[in-house]
Amino acid sequence: MRNSAVEVDGFTWNIAEAGDADRPAVVLCHGFPGLGYSFRHQLRALAAAGYRAIAPDMPGYGGTDRPASIGEYTNIAVADRLVRLLDALGIDRAVLVGHDFGAPATWTVARRHRRRVAGLVLLAVPYAPDRLPARPTELYAAMARRHFLHLHYFQEPGVAERELDARPREFLQRLFHALSGEFRYLDIWRHPSDGNGYLDVLPDAPELPWDWLSEDELDHYARVFARTGFGGGLSWYRAYDANWESSAGDEDARLEVPTLFVAGANDPVITMAGPNALERMKQTVPDLRGVHLLAGAGHFVQMERARRVDELLVEFAAEVFTA
Repeated sequence: MRNSAVEVDGFTWNIAEAGDADRPAVVLCHGFPGLGYSFRHQLRALAAAGYRAIAPDMPGYGGTDRPASIGEYTNIAVADRLVRLLDALGIDRAVLVGHDFGAPATWTVARRHRRRVAGLVLLAVPYAPDRLPARPTELYAAMARRHFLHLHYFQEPGVAERELDARPREFLQRLFHALSGEFRYLDIWRHPSDGNGYLDVLPDAPELPWDWLSEDELDHYARVFARTGFGGGLSWYRAYDANWESSAGDEDARLEVPTLFVAGANDPVITMAGPNALERMKQTVPDLRGVHLLAGAGHFVQMERARRVDELLVEFAAEVFTA
């Protein structure tokens, strides 16, 4: 596995890459609080299966640039930037894999630049063209009057940064545990918003190593976020309203590329998406090749069930690249 900096139109990406450059490409896009390193298992497995696997630090993270403007973190802005990265890497078509915020970024590529996408794998977040009935920040503020909601807490610039940047390793360990299959994340909602920061409501985490995360792996995350802070990642949350504004008229937009969905069966995102989310996805993704809910896993399914996710990605890539 190798790391490199790639400059595209004055913007610098840091990418982790494995496999030969002339092989079919799989590009893996992480969410919060992730890095290209979040796909370390999949990079090795895809390269071993004969693919060129690329996992960038997404905008705002790690060694990739951190734009100041929130407009640079919208799904459209990131999707178009990803296509320019494909151009710079000499990739005409790729399988795109998106986890968490990476999921809507990659499905936006598929909708805006369909020819560039051989297939799409969504991890944790089901395809959802439906539009919220009101501005997201207004809905989150109303919900936060009843309980702690990180979606609201993250909105005010500087507030979460002051708390989380001071204790990056502790935050990462506690959040990884809280979102894993070992904890019911929605229990956090029982806490009030007033007077609480995120670390006040997150559960204590068991000591490492866990069966899916070692001390050394957590140390890597902690070193990177200690250097960069969390502000770039939090900017994605602050782009919710801009994404909502640009989505008018897209309520029934179909995803017209071969697509695979994989999530942990205990992922709180599935619970929050509602009981009809997976059925709705089947209606709006005509070439949905499978829905896999992996028992006992939570939100970070690519780490918690790395071997099974590796297998599913390799099988799906083989399907779409040989079709």
